[in-house]
Amino acid sequence: MLKLNVDGVSHDVDADPDMPLLWALRDHLDKTGTKYGCGIAQCGACTVHLDGQPVRSCQTRIGDVGEAKVTTIQGVSGRVAEAVQTAWRGLDVVQCGYCQSGQIMSAIGLLSTTPKPSDAEIDGAMDGNICRCGTYQRVRAAIHEAARSLA
Repeated sequence: MLKLNVDGVSHDVDADPDMPLLWALRDHLDKTGTKYGCGIAQCGACTVHLDGQPVRSCQTRIGDVGEAKVTTIQGVSGRVAEAVQTAWRGLDVVQCGYCQSGQIMSAIGLLSTTPKPSDAEIDGAMDGNICRCGTYQRVRAAIHEAARSLA
């Protein structure tokens, strides 16, 4: 039995310590906002925060999480999260939406450490977040909009 702190709540998870965090979230804790995309940490759809830092949950073993706080798209909150989500809605970033929880979690991670990112910083932070619909320009615009609203 492992203990996981997810979205501010402590959970007992009866699973192998080698299980990817993604599957513990989705299959054991019903946190289905975190998406499966590729399983090899290349697409970013499964991005969550581990102690505030974006990580790919498909390649993070639950046995390695320890006491760290896991935050999913379903539990993210605060000023930066609200600014990002408002900008996403305001600029109609989403097309199909499948990758967007990971995109949003990466954007929140960026703006939490870099309040006024350049295009290059945005591209670097968002690298590895794949959008099959090609909404990259809208993602970048929304991150700039969220940064302006936080200033």
